[in-house]
Amino acid sequence: MQLIVCEPTAMSEAVVMEPPIAGGFLESSCGAGDSAASLDDVLVDTANESSEEESSGEREEEIGTHDQVASSTKTREIPTEQTSNTQTVNAQRPNSLPVPAAGEPGLWTSQGDGEVKLRMGDSGLAAETPLTVNQMLTSAVERFGDYTALSWKEGEQQKSLNYREYHQTCRTAAKSFLKLGLQRFHGVGILGFNSVEWFISDIAAILAGGLAVGIYTTNSPDACQYVAKNCKANIIVVENHKQLQKILQVEDKLPHLKAIIQYKDALKEKRPNLYTWAEFMELGRDEPDAPLDAIISSQKPTQCCSLIYTSGTTGQPKGVMLSHDNITWTALSTSRHVRLTDATRAQEVVVSYLPLSHIAAQMVDIWVTMRVGGATYFAQPDALKGSLVNTLKEVRPTAFMGVPRVWEKMQEKMKSVGAKSSTVRRKLAAWAKDVGLQTNLTKMNQSGAAGRTPLSYQLAKKIVFKKVRKALGLDRCNKCYTGAAPITKDTLEFFLSLDIPLYELYGMSESTGPHTISASDAFRLTSCGKEIPGCKTKLHNPDEEGNGEICFWGRHVFMGYLNMVDKTEEALDAEGWLHSGDLGKHDQNGFLFITGRIKELIITAGGENIPPVPIEDAVKEAVPLISNAMLIGDKRKFLSMLLTIKCQVNAESGDPEDELTPEAVELCRKLGSNATRVSEITSSRDRAIHAAIQEGINRVNEKAVSNAQRIQKWIILDRDFSLTGGELGPTMKLKRPVVMKMYKEQIENFYKELATPTTPDNPLPAK
Repeated sequence: MQLIVCEPTAMSEAVVMEPPIAGGFLESSCGAGDSAASLDDVLVDTANESSEEESSGEREEEIGTHDQVASSTKTREIPTEQTSNTQTVNAQRPNSLPVPAAGEPGLWTSQGDGEVKLRMGDSGLAAETPLTVNQMLTSAVERFGDYTALSWKEGEQQKSLNYREYHQTCRTAAKSFLKLGLQRFHGVGILGFNSVEWFISDIAAILAGGLAVGIYTTNSPDACQYVAKNCKANIIVVENHKQLQKILQVEDKLPHLKAIIQYKDALKEKRPNLYTWAEFMELGRDEPDAPLDAIISSQKPTQCCSLIYTSGTTGQPKGVMLSHDNITWTALSTSRHVRLTDATRAQEVVVSYLPLSHIAAQMVDIWVTMRVGGATYFAQPDALKGSLVNTLKEVRPTAFMGVPRVWEKMQEKMKSVGAKSSTVRRKLAAWAKDVGLQTNLTKMNQSGAAGRTPLSYQLAKKIVFKKVRKALGLDRCNKCYTGAAPITKDTLEFFLSLDIPLYELYGMSESTGPHTISASDAFRLTSCGKEIPGCKTKLHNPDEEGNGEICFWGRHVFMGYLNMVDKTEEALDAEGWLHSGDLGKHDQNGFLFITGRIKELIITAGGENIPPVPIEDAVKEAVPLISNAMLIGDKRKFLSMLLTIKCQVNAESGDPEDELTPEAVELCRKLGSNATRVSEITSSRDRAIHAAIQEGINRVNEKAVSNAQRIQKWIILDRDFSLTGGELGPTMKLKRPVVMKMYKEQIENFYKELATPTTPDNPLPAK
């Protein structure tokens, strides 16, 4: 697909940059088992997952300790080795990129109005002509003008915009922004749930020469103030009165703010420079085109157009600067890699429900879909409180992206419903799932090669799998994705057994979303696939098993962090490679496997390096009653673990409750316990449950590669981890530093020295 270039003036700044290979420093790798009726409400319990997700592989922690941790993960020198065409490098990380000479764009900048060189290649997708967002949008209008672009519900009425109307509405909004005083490279903050107004505000901000800035809807007023001030926001677009109040509380601390726009509900009060959406759109309705066109024609693919703010777990959020080319090129490469079809052949359909303040949702819902003329349907604001399944069944998307917790909630609900089915149905489901898993594993290992499909699979598909897909609204969906946080092998196998393969993707805000994506003919369980076309991977400082820090190269690599020179220099090395902070390795076929995060590595008092996630996942798999597990042991003599039990979640607040989930109650019965509440398990030290957990941990310990990796002590906490409690981030990723602080007392109790008969604390006689 070659997009029409509308504005040749923007092309002059593109610079061909190949990744350095001198000194042997790298070369790239290759490029439910029940009836439909009983599954109708399968997503009701996803209510409590916040829609405020973070980007895939988000850089949640500071990355300034790459070198010291990388060196600590290497216990001895290991010869450089080849792994799936990716040269793993056993050497010190190069110094950070030098500051470019005055007037000469380099590979990075921390200035909002700066430019960068593009990491272009000599051939293939890496050599595609750079485009601005406006060029990609106008090309979509020329090719798909009358096709539906956006569709949403107002009451019971379905409304839509085609690409021609979409483009014109964005232009009108851009003129309104200019009339309100939007300055070049100043922010337009957008604070609200996914909607047509969100998309229009985002694109209009870019067309008008500003920076589109999503703000998490769960942000406090102070957090909103930090982002708005950091990006010099001239305008903030809010969803409703609740979000408006956050901005009004900090309005006097935002010196650049000129106007606020509320796009849902009537205004409860009139204030200067506060507009309804209708009033806002009217501002630009009759404005001339010339000023906007002049700004658009001056834009370059090498300039910043969007900011994605990281979660700021261990410090203030960082503004990830994305260029026009970052967005337009990544959208092209991704659409090619996953083989999306142009609307002229068969229109792709997606549902927008994950938060647009993070890059994964933006790339899927706005940019990749635009590249191929797809249609985006908007879910209801209560999507994750139960209505998502209804939207899926109405829309029947052709591609669907879910964070792991969404898939896990679906799995839990399906298991719960299945447990209540008749014996015959349960046996039928078990048979079908066994057939589905074995057939799909065989197909996976053959890399999708056509082979004879077993008759049993065809039968299972007809009587079980098709009904399951229809109940989930996924009967047209041949591309189901998971990303943004780790997903367990158990969940992957569960859906694979139902003939719904989940394709993992991996990336980060700093790589404009995806870096690797699994595909139907190229995936492996627990692998996040292979690089999207035009991108390269390097494994830095690998250990004897081939685990090294994953580094990215390509036109998807970000420009830099806004106004943060030091953080930018930490993220990008002297060769221009983006260091992810994640540990990974390749198998012999070039599939990338994430094995840990450098910041999460536990280094015991004895000096052994232990990635916690595999052990945590193993415990959850061995003991299905466990909801969350967190391994402890950094600088300690042995490993311990914090555990939580699967419980109900309040649909409105998202708070974990004391009542066990139906699945957990059923598991307790099988173990010989009558518990129905978490408190009954923790307060009475329920013997049956504690024994089952210890047995599960014993099984995990038996597979430990060393004694240092055995779990010695554990405790069940009184409540599950949650977004509202602060233990989980927006993508439901564990916030380890927060948990360490919250449960400091319990953790310290693990490591208190046992009292001996000689101490005054222990009057008991020695045994």
